[in-house]
Amino acid sequence: MEATEVSMEWLRRAFERDGYIMDQDILVSVYLSLRLEKPLLVEGAPGVGKTEIAKVLARVFGTDLIRLQCYEGLDENKALYEWDYQKQLLRIQLLRESGEVPAESDLFSEEYLLERPLLRAIRAKRRPVLLIDEVDKCDPEFEAFLFEVLSDFTVSIPELGTVRTRKVPIVVLTSNNERELSDGLRRRCVYLFIEFPSVEKELRIVRSRVPEVSARLAADVARIVSAVRGMDLRKQPSIAETLDWTRALLALGAEKVDDALLAETASVLLKSRDDVLALRRAATEPGGFVTAALERAGDAGKPGSRRG
Repeated sequence: MEATEVSMEWLRRAFERDGYIMDQDILVSVYLSLRLEKPLLVEGAPGVGKTEIAKVLARVFGTDLIRLQCYEGLDENKALYEWDYQKQLLRIQLLRESGEVPAESDLFSEEYLLERPLLRAIRAKRRPVLLIDEVDKCDPEFEAFLFEVLSDFTVSIPELGTVRTRKVPIVVLTSNNERELSDGLRRRCVYLFIEFPSVEKELRIVRSRVPEVSARLAADVARIVSAVRGMDLRKQPSIAETLDWTRALLALGAEKVDDALLAETASVLLKSRDDVLALRRAATEPGGFVTAALERAGDAGKPGSRRG
């Protein structure tokens, strides 16, 4: 099925079959991006599932995932194309040894062209998913270049001419909000901001991705992780770390979580020494961190209670 022809219900089911639980705002944004053939700009904290959207889209449509990882200093050559200079020099040497003069057209041909992610996406025979990951890490100058490419997916290679896309790629850009993106890039995209999941949503994710976990343990995990994210931490645990922690608990044969087990396995859930120590201290406080977390989650689900 063509990406521009899918229904929202088909898209929801396809994502859920792949294990990605979608809220309505995520569903609508992804759907509109596909139907309008506009890039999807996804912002949010690290670990909320931004990059996974592109991976699932590639699997859902059975196509290639082409990834451009952004970083400070990234330039057009690394993102678009380069010439294989070593191969060109070897060719020049061989021609000279045989008494021939190399022609520029021979040296700057398809044989010596090294496609980088953007050009590979533009020249793909079938519509790929182009993931431009952590676009906020690149320089403003590269962002301006990127905006031009995303406008019409046409690039000029002086030695070969103009290259136009066969089919507009499905484009997903992610940002961790480390730098404010330009208004021009934002206007070009369908925008989506992803929060950390609610307890209910994270419970569904855990049950979907770790089906062997019991209902009780999955509920405890979702509630405790929600409470951990409420702490003053250097980095809140991602969804992937929630799943890793769940699998670690299963590996230890746990049927429920208590403070001692939380302290022992804190380094699976958190990846900073200060954060791990903070959680271990919290687990030794009177009343218990786990008990308080489960009680708060239980109270939040009662009729008339306020939901965050």
